[in-house]
Amino acid sequence: MSTTVTSASRALDPQTMLQAAISEAELGRSEGGIPIGAALFASDGTLLGSGRNRRVQHDDPSVHGETDAFRAAGRQRDYRQTIMVTTLSPCWYCSGLVRQFNIGSVIVGESVTFTGGHEWLRENGVSVTVLRDQHCIDLMTEFIETNPALWNEDIGVSE
Repeated sequence: MSTTVTSASRALDPQTMLQAAISEAELGRSEGGIPIGAALFASDGTLLGSGRNRRVQHDDPSVHGETDAFRAAGRQRDYRQTIMVTTLSPCWYCSGLVRQFNIGSVIVGESVTFTGGHEWLRENGVSVTVLRDQHCIDLMTEFIETNPALWNEDIGVSE
């Protein structure tokens, strides 16, 4: 999947890039899943792959939004110049993926409802931008309020 989001100057706008992840999150919500979306971009703004948390849909605990986008992007020779965009602060699992493959930048829609490993990524040389996007905050707040057991399962919290 290789398309340019928009013109090169606008494609690298974090808010524009976030829209690809938000679309995936909303699709996941409509499928009965957890509304977390992600997208992996090349440094020129080319969308390499997008995905969503499909733990529920696939009955697979490893299909987080970031891993789904990473898989959809296919093999890349070098990830240092890529940008992972995610609607929610990446959990430790997804933060590990970013570090393992040396993804150079992460754009986070929000970290209000959940703070994962984005500070750890920053401490380890990854460029991290947290947008505090209200749509992302509202999406997760509503989901957590209506699905607390599923949310706790997703973040590994026993009730």
